[in-house]
Amino acid sequence: MVTARYDVTIRHQRHSPVSYGLATAGETWLVDLDDLPQLPRGFGRLAGFRSADHLGDPSRSLRENLDAWLAEAGVERPARVTMLAQPRVLGYVFDPLTIFALYDGDGVRTGVVAEVRNTYGGRHCYLLHPDARGQAEVDKAFYVSPFNPVDGHYTIRVPEPGDALTVVVTLHRPDEAPFTATMTGTRAANASLWRSLLRPWRTRGVTAAIHWHGIRLYLQGLRPHPRGEHA
Repeated sequence: MVTARYDVTIRHQRHSPVSYGLATAGETWLVDLDDLPQLPRGFGRLAGFRSADHLGDPSRSLRENLDAWLAEAGVERPARVTMLAQPRVLGYVFDPLTIFALYDGDGVRTGVVAEVRNTYGGRHCYLLHPDARGQAEVDKAFYVSPFNPVDGHYTIRVPEPGDALTVVVTLHRPDEAPFTATMTGTRAANASLWRSLLRPWRTRGVTAAIHWHGIRLYLQGLRPHPRGEHA
């Protein structure tokens, strides 16, 4: 597999209790967990993919941590795993959604692990089995936006990336779908980590946008739901 970088637009659309949308530019990478891109020796701390930014033990590799999580879930070790995520750039990364795709020895995608993070430092993984359209359903089990309680279920659409990339997450409750998040983009010609260093504000911009729009939603009358056990 060839490492790929995507220039993306991330959109959030709330439909209730208020109608509100946001859009921000960013980038995400498609990488092989057994062959992660790296900068030359001596420059690795400037940009790269770190196990400490994802599930498991920071002292182990990303692949080792994912394999351990899958084993606990009763899933055989996949022959290959790709990851759709942002790199850490100049010491910072915030990746709200990381997608791990699992492949068997024939190159067939057998499942997906969706790792969700919130701005409180929490992290949760969902094991998905997408259908032929790349879509799966799973009950919501993690506190993400403070303006949404932990209820309902998600439909998550994750077609395999090519020249174009599309990820769609929709929250459903009885008789309504109050929230949809999308990440869409195109494959960039340059897939060097040096490129990410030229635009370090992109990953910080995601965090800034979350907080800025959170303030605007608060001013529109929304109030946070308590985290409770999900803290």
